[in-house]
Amino acid sequence: MQLFNDDCLKILPTIPENSVDLIITSPPYDNIREYNNSSTWNFDIFKNIANELERSLKDGGVIVWIVNDATINGSETGTSFKQALYFKEIGLNLHDTMIWEKISPYQHKNRYIQCFEYMFVFTKGFKNKANLIKDRKNKWVGTQIHGTERQKNGKTKKLSKIQKSKQVKEFGARYNIWNIPPNKNNKTGHPAVFPINLAQDHIKTWSNENDTVLDCFMGSGTTGLACKNLNRDFIGIEIDKQYFDIAKQRIESTLF
Repeated sequence: MQLFNDDCLKILPTIPENSVDLIITSPPYDNIREYNNSSTWNFDIFKNIANELERSLKDGGVIVWIVNDATINGSETGTSFKQALYFKEIGLNLHDTMIWEKISPYQHKNRYIQCFEYMFVFTKGFKNKANLIKDRKNKWVGTQIHGTERQKNGKTKKLSKIQKSKQVKEFGARYNIWNIPPNKNNKTGHPAVFPINLAQDHIKTWSNENDTVLDCFMGSGTTGLACKNLNRDFIGIEIDKQYFDIAKQRIESTLF
């Protein structure tokens, strides 16, 4: 486990090329929060970081980029989409656009309650296998699979005999909208803390034991804590000294 209290643009170039299995991180959201004024954030800085993440990621590796947009003068910035398109521009695949659904108590006067964040999942090359979490209870458990498959031309095709010979299992893979409540009693001192389950579920899905996981915006250290719980090697980078100390203490003491 390696923890760095420094600017990630200084540390990332020192990480060997094609050496990281999974990157899970959440960058600043359009400077919505101050984070002790410890860093500057703009699209040019983002591009430099994205280039380094692509370089250090292994073939078949995954980036989980958790992000949202500020609303300025009545309009959402769309920065998250610009970032997603840039990751594609530098050669990564947009494997999945996932949603973190969470509760927000704030009611806007002219908009519906904002209750989600984007979780863009990028892959370097083709990802042919993942440890999908199967905890969604199937309504038709035990019944024979039936129905048709929709073709590109809009027509339907009957299922094969092999497909129809199978039965619906008790549990199926969950949907790509994850309803995970945020930390209600955040006592870390950091203003934006991942729920431990959010980090752990992504780590379980996109990596295996002893893989290397990187978080270049470590914050309060939740990704590192999840890696410790799940027997993954961890590289964490945090520029702010106060938050770095919080993360280091949490990871070393294994406190939630």
